[in-house]
Amino acid sequence: MANLETQTPSEATSAHSVATAHTQPPRIAVAGVSGYAGGELARLLLHHPALAGTKPVFLGRAGEAEVDSSTSLEDLHPHLTTAAGAGANPVIPFSWSRIVDAGIDVLFLATPHEQSREWAPQAIERGIKVIDLSGAWRLHDARNRDVYRLKDADPKVAAALQDEAVYGCPELHRDAIRSARLVANPGCYPTSAILALVPLLQAGLVDLGRGIICDAKSGVSGAGKAPTAKTHFMYAADNLSAYNVFGHRHGGELVEQLHVTADQIQFTPHLLPIPRGILTTIYLKLKVAAEPADISAVLADFYRDSPMVRLYPTPQLPQIQHVVRTNYCDIGFELAADGKRLVMVACLDNLLKGASGQAVQNLNLMCGWKEQEGLL
Repeated sequence: MANLETQTPSEATSAHSVATAHTQPPRIAVAGVSGYAGGELARLLLHHPALAGTKPVFLGRAGEAEVDSSTSLEDLHPHLTTAAGAGANPVIPFSWSRIVDAGIDVLFLATPHEQSREWAPQAIERGIKVIDLSGAWRLHDARNRDVYRLKDADPKVAAALQDEAVYGCPELHRDAIRSARLVANPGCYPTSAILALVPLLQAGLVDLGRGIICDAKSGVSGAGKAPTAKTHFMYAADNLSAYNVFGHRHGGELVEQLHVTADQIQFTPHLLPIPRGILTTIYLKLKVAAEPADISAVLADFYRDSPMVRLYPTPQLPQIQHVVRTNYCDIGFELAADGKRLVMVACLDNLLKGASGQAVQNLNLMCGWKEQEGLL
């Protein structure tokens, strides 16, 4: 396994960054801290070295306005309790006046899609940058976005902001993220598949006429904190099940970011009986026969400045146990003896590189910090 060199040229501070080495760190707020992703985001921000001495503001979700003022992050996520004890990090009801009065520069939205669609324009209007962990702003094609059934109070404003939103995959859109006002954090499943496939597609190696099969498996936390009939223990334990075979909402992300058509890729998600982690196995054929060294060279060149991607030397393949509770995406492959049948395997933690860790990675870029700051 090889961890690629950390980036150097691209770490220069952008003129549009939220913070630089010569200014105070930005004020950060997190809305929707009660969920799994929100809890992980809070943990990362509280320990982020560039934010030392500048505590984030933690906010509830819509409908939680009556939350008791004594509610704290530690009440919601007891594992985050420190020597300071419970109550050290209060969670306050969401309100724009509180956010503005606190001088917030960047607002993380770990909220449902509908709520993010409503709040992001209101934050931008107030001069606050947004990193949204939901699917509200990821999809530029309205036909793909229809799966979320979103309604806009002002369709014209929403359309303009949608055009401006940057898909927050640092390995693909690093430069655009630096100056973005609205970053749409990628989904967990698409992150694993996109990172495995993009280098090969951009190199023109994949025979799209033969199609791509993307077989992905995720831990139960990918479904969120609210229990359902298919995520409670009696259903998920000692089980493995496929779902949403031709209609998963992440399919649109794959089509848009990989620049393929819906009939060129089949994405099938599965529910694993584990708390967290994703393993994605991808089957494809190459246009012409290649050697393993050719595939390794394409991957190494593409990810030479990507500190959060680790490449495995073939025939070693990634495993969930090696990425869980890290912000790495591990990628490996095996090439058949005919040089044309290729199997890619990508692993990541769905709550970190697939959600909160990637969101912090985007914050780092927006602030002109090292991309891996606070994530190693």
